[in-house]
Amino acid sequence: MAEVASLRWEQIDWNGGIIYVKRVKKGTPSTHPLYSEEIRSLRKLQRDYPASPYVFQSSRHGPLAFDTVGGIVERAGELAGLPFPVHAHMLRHGTGYYLANRGIDTRTIQSYLGHKNIQHTVRYTELASVKFQGLWDD
Repeated sequence: MAEVASLRWEQIDWNGGIIYVKRVKKGTPSTHPLYSEEIRSLRKLQRDYPASPYVFQSSRHGPLAFDTVGGIVERAGELAGLPFPVHAHMLRHGTGYYLANRGIDTRTIQSYLGHKNIQHTVRYTELASVKFQGLWDD
């Protein structure tokens, strides 16, 4: 959530199609690819709100408050009709579980999520439904 709230335009390499993620809580920074739809959406956002160095900005052109980001995610869960309350950190957990269930190795997930300690990543792979799939295939 903090990474999103403090995301700045200078962290986006438009030519390379890359976003530089600065981590909080001593996480490991990383670079992630941006795909064409994401780039188009970000360019539109930058055209519509050019007055701030922050990608997601408050009415005062500063970064969004963490509570604001959390409220947006909670409201999105309500509008989606989810039968449980949603909080922003669930997006991170959902990403970890999704990647684990796609069979992505734990070290790659660790790097993608910016975890310094592999134990923070292991919990996503422990519940992966594909963990033993193909283990004995020839």
